[in-house]
Amino acid sequence: MSQVVIRSKNDVVNFINNHPQGSGRGKIIAWIALGSIFIDAYDFTSLSIGLGSLKAEFNPSSFQLGALTASIAVGALVGALVGGRLVDRLGRYKLLILDLILFVAAAVAAGLAPNIELLLVFRFLLGIGVGIDMPAALSLISEFSRTRDKGKYVNFWQLIWYCATVISALLTLPIISLAGEEHLWRWAVGFGAVPAAVILVLRLIYADESPTWAAASLSLRKSVDILRKNYDDEFVVEDAHSDGPTKQVKVTAIFSKTYRLRTLVASVVSGFQAVQYFAVGFYLPVIIGMILGQHIVQIVIGTAIINVFGLLGGGIQPFVTWRLGLRRLAIIGCAICIAVLLAIGLLPRDASPYFIGLLLGIFIFAHSFGPGAQGKSIAALSYPTELRGLGTGFAEAMSRVGSIIGFFVFPLVLAAAGVSGTMLWFCLVPLIMLVTLLFVRWEPSGKNVEDYEDTAVRSNA
Repeated sequence: MSQVVIRSKNDVVNFINNHPQGSGRGKIIAWIALGSIFIDAYDFTSLSIGLGSLKAEFNPSSFQLGALTASIAVGALVGALVGGRLVDRLGRYKLLILDLILFVAAAVAAGLAPNIELLLVFRFLLGIGVGIDMPAALSLISEFSRTRDKGKYVNFWQLIWYCATVISALLTLPIISLAGEEHLWRWAVGFGAVPAAVILVLRLIYADESPTWAAASLSLRKSVDILRKNYDDEFVVEDAHSDGPTKQVKVTAIFSKTYRLRTLVASVVSGFQAVQYFAVGFYLPVIIGMILGQHIVQIVIGTAIINVFGLLGGGIQPFVTWRLGLRRLAIIGCAICIAVLLAIGLLPRDASPYFIGLLLGIFIFAHSFGPGAQGKSIAALSYPTELRGLGTGFAEAMSRVGSIIGFFVFPLVLAAAGVSGTMLWFCLVPLIMLVTLLFVRWEPSGKNVEDYEDTAVRSNA
């Protein structure tokens, strides 16, 4: 057992970043933090499978349906804008506990909602939980991982997301068999409280605060207490006069000269990948229904099969992150997405529906391999501890703006231009990401971003 002398926050950061094995308990904490990503994805996608039963029960207008599907994204936008700042002020752990309590309560309430107005309110509250959760979870994962593993563990969020989409689709099959289609949406939405409660219990038992956040915002002694619980080394705190929190930073810090290009890349990729996913990915059941037929079992099975491609892409990319880097992964994924959307858009009307389904699967694979994961991951790895919650919160807010656009714009374009025309129009989305990535050559993977010396972005607040 080696002795580690801690004199400053940078000593804490360097110890974690350069530890030869990493923390075994820290890896458990990272996976528990990733567990809430499963809940985020489940809550976002569960309603899409049950839209038919919801329409039959409430007979909503087009405006009500659009507002309902977008309400969780609007809530996530509010949660991300507020939550990113709170994550830096109050810590990662507290916010991760609070948002899970909100997940459980709002999911149960949404499943029991007596009318569409209250359902909209509860879905909005679920969205607030999602918006808070992403910056808190990804910041905690980054700050508990050594440099070589940061990109890998942060990027696992995409694999977890697609696990949730596949499970939410497959879960409807036994629900249909046992309870029928009449209240399918209630079972699908309300079930989200179950994994949320499980993750909440695990988080209360095993999770801990980020040691780097504690060093920057509480004290070195608090940080070392956390390190002692998670590593086997012997720690000694020296230079006690430096023991104490740093000044708060300005909200505009992520747009300062040092960080503005990083913020641009993270925001563009995070925002436009959300347009791409929530246009095509969220509406997969609708697209499959138009291609294969409207039978609910066909739609559910088709949705699950195509989302398996997302599992493959999301599962492969964490293990090549260190070798390729986040930027190159995003570039590869965007290029494939453009090619696939062009192919679907240019196919003749009598093309095999199964071939179109295969192309959609390749699209989902490329999305999860590339820009789908990298927007949030670029943000999580581009800022020092003092700015990480703020930076990931802003990128998450841009993601939610993108999801709102995808929710609303895609069905309008689909109704006007059909599947082929819609795919051609949506080629612009990955193209914008690709051009941005080619012109701004920021690669956060493997970088030490903790040297935070820009006093122009500090505040006395």
